[in-house]
Amino acid sequence: MKKAVQQIMLGTVTGNETQARSTLQRIKAAGYDGLELNRFMIHPSSLMVRLMTRAAGMPTGKGGNLDWKKLVNESGLSVVSLHTDLGSLEREADQVAQEAADLGTDTVVITGMYRFDYADESSVRALAGRLNRAGETLHRSGLSLLYHNHNVELLQVRPGLRAYEILLEDTDPAFVNFEFDSYWFADGGADPAAWMRRLGSRMKLWHVTDRGSRQRGPAMTPILKADSVLLGTGNMDLEGLRGIALENGIGAVVLESHKNWIDKDPVKSLEMSARWLNGRF
Repeated sequence: MKKAVQQIMLGTVTGNETQARSTLQRIKAAGYDGLELNRFMIHPSSLMVRLMTRAAGMPTGKGGNLDWKKLVNESGLSVVSLHTDLGSLEREADQVAQEAADLGTDTVVITGMYRFDYADESSVRALAGRLNRAGETLHRSGLSLLYHNHNVELLQVRPGLRAYEILLEDTDPAFVNFEFDSYWFADGGADPAAWMRRLGSRMKLWHVTDRGSRQRGPAMTPILKADSVLLGTGNMDLEGLRGIALENGIGAVVLESHKNWIDKDPVKSLEMSARWLNGRF
């Protein structure tokens, strides 16, 4: 069982080689075993990508100019998976597979679709077919394909049928499995425990974030905003979800948060969250 950090947390603390090396050393010292890398962060990215991620509270930083294979090897960390987008995987499958192999991982993750209608049944079924074909291509190179959810997959394509159910039912377990993000399903009003049980052994990785309110003192209204918080400080049943994740046989638990860091420092926050993780994995 590996404990890993999603690279999206590190954009502001990997701006140059010296800073990146120090950050990875602290991640290792905190008790983490690996990283989950993003292709758009280990290569120079376009202005549009940088603007979109910044607008979502996830600045990519300048890490795309660094030698991540070298940095990871020097740190003693491993790469648990490589995130990409489906279009890139379809266009350059051999390149993605070679890159994953060079980084020492056998797992590629699709991060979900932009500008895609998850409420349209025919579109979602077509997406499942594309995932099957991409997964089969990777399988021939000895790699596995996982699909990472957010909350949009909870949209109903018709009464009683959600987009995520189609992706689960229409994809071939030999070629497509899942990296489950419990935070986003909780955010979407679903029961993450029920979905984790439904995924069973097809849940290969667990993205973990806690969810709660950070507000202290008198509140203007009786309604508090919920957001991502340090592990163990929110209201999600992480203990219960941990048990299901272990029963499912996941290969790694991956920490990801986009904001609300201690002193606005993602490394301080991941060090604090490591206290919860290290006592349980």
